[in-house]
Amino acid sequence: MGRRFVALAPVALPAADVNVGGELVRVLLSLVAVVALIFVAGWMSRRMQARSRPGGRRIRCVETMAVGARDRVLLLDADGKRLLVGMGPGGMRTLHVYEGAAPAESAAPAPLPAVPNIAQLLSRWKAKS
Repeated sequence: MGRRFVALAPVALPAADVNVGGELVRVLLSLVAVVALIFVAGWMSRRMQARSRPGGRRIRCVETMAVGARDRVLLLDADGKRLLVGMGPGGMRTLHVYEGAAPAESAAPAPLPAVPNIAQLLSRWKAKS
């Protein structure tokens, strides 16, 4: 009483007609759409951040400095006064209130010196050698 196994031959399916040009266009259009969505998301993100910047706000952080692993000192402008505030794991504490009006911010910082390009650096290096 032996069992007989019948080997099934693979059935040849008809070759599907694939429009390679159409598929390539579809993939490229999908890629362009994804890249466009990334740029639109970046643009929207910048617009939303621009709205949250100080325009009519009365409190502004002028400068921040880390003084420890988890401790910071903040210099704040609040209603025309300058406050020095310490911030750490235990909370925030006013360290000093400067008397008088906050000084006006300088119009523009001093320009940085020009950075030499690689050709200038190589020529200096060759001149020293």
